Amino acid sequence: MSRTSPLRLRADARRNRDTLVATARALFAERGLDVPMDEIAKRAGVGSGTLYRHFATREDLVTAVFLERVAENVAAVERALQDEDPWRGFTSYVRTTASSQAADRAMADLLAIGHPSQELRALQARGYKGFTELVARAQASGKLRADFSSEDLILLYMAVAGITRYAGPTAPAAAERFVAFALDGYRAEAATPAPPPVSKRTMSARLRQVTRAWTSRPPGQS
Repeated sequence: MSRTSPLRLRADARRNRDTLVATARALFAERGLDVPMDEIAKRAGVGSGTLYRHFATREDLVTAVFLERVAENVAAVERALQDEDPWRGFTSYVRTTASSQAADRAMADLLAIGHPSQELRALQARGYKGFTELVARAQASGKLRADFSSEDLILLYMAVAGITRYAGPTAPAAAERFVAFALDGYRAEAATPAPPPVSKRTMSARLRQVTRAWTSRPPGQS
């Protein structure tokens, strides 16, 4: 009786894993992070058992799909910090990240609600630190309104996530227009009295609730 070589098995396993990641990336981009795991396996042409051998949890799959994308977001912060014009650096970063949201519903969800895994959270913390520096530089230049807080960016991401979810094919153009209006409102010369920001503690607690809700869904459920 012939036997499949260990090398062939490893190649097949790698191919299955790559197919699962590519399939999940496409489905997440189209429909958001709550696509059922079993549907991803079916679309990839493998059994659910194969999916769970590679990715025991939804969190593991999301990490595999988005680790590189989130790292790109951190790199965008760091590039913006190198801009000699603090306002231009701030606005270019906001536009870049909002554009990535509008093109990918899963990125829209991740930027709005946060990241489920330790690896993604570590990158998020690095990006958040860089963004607070962007804010401080832009405010020190006198261009960014003094009452802007980092939590206001999360609110912007939530708004763009809503546009991405409901605007369909027009989402990129609609999000670009919305962000242009928002950035004008962030200018110091445009500032009018605003309510106090949502506290970081309150915002973080709510985002953790949302993240737990979708990572804890049973297999096969959206």
